Amino acid sequence: MPDPTVILMRIAVSQISSTTDPRSNLELVRDAVRRAEGARVVLLPEATMCRFGVPLGPVAEPLDGPWASAVHEIAASHDVVVVAGMFTPSGDRVTNTMLVTGPDLHVGYDKIHLFDAFGFQESRTVAPGSSPLVFELDGVTLGVATCYDIRFPELFRALADEGAAAVLVGASWGAGPGKKEQWELLVRARALDCTSWVVACGQAYPGDLGSSAPTGIGYSTVADPFGNVVLQLDDKPAVSVVEIDTEGAVEQARSVLPVLANRRLR
Repeated sequence: MPDPTVILMRIAVSQISSTTDPRSNLELVRDAVRRAEGARVVLLPEATMCRFGVPLGPVAEPLDGPWASAVHEIAASHDVVVVAGMFTPSGDRVTNTMLVTGPDLHVGYDKIHLFDAFGFQESRTVAPGSSPLVFELDGVTLGVATCYDIRFPELFRALADEGAAAVLVGASWGAGPGKKEQWELLVRARALDCTSWVVACGQAYPGDLGSSAPTGIGYSTVADPFGNVVLQLDDKPAVSVVEIDTEGAVEQARSVLPVLANRRLR
């Protein structure tokens, strides 16, 4: 039997600590793209536009607004796809959106599962999304998810059903006892659930801001389709490029561990 096809994709995991100023956070996006070392995708965290812990309504903009348009220009000028968290208007609340933008591409994924847990109530100010998102780049299908979504395996299986060889996760993980361990466990578990790569980029740990809001712990993690950790950062801002096999590794995992095919419940 011939070896599975190897199709490599370089993804920059850009762990930042965003501020409350969307304009200054654009500079973090520019710097991340400059440091991406030939990556095709530059993944930044949830809430790249503005960190949690402040009113989000005043900073929210539509996908065709100035902030998202500026990110698009950055991505297009470097011929990459940037995936970064922002907030879009939604009536008297906002939507927690992962912007996906680059040459000939400009879409958003609205976070489906809102973080109403550990004493925080995201749904008070954020409206939920309803539809999973996949997009195609260089013939490879990629899925998108956001932070608390990672606790829901059915979303990751749905993305795999839509062809996702890798799921890009932006997060601003809440700190607390056991939360780092849960983060790593969940990244690895979701990779096994959908036998896809999971590339999860979180906000760096900003120190104690005196807020209960989820502002990040760092430890961005990449897991292969067998749940092995192939990259993990520490808690500080950093950019690291990972090269993933989006064809052979996924094909191998789904051949020897056919959990998607063996499902009895949907």
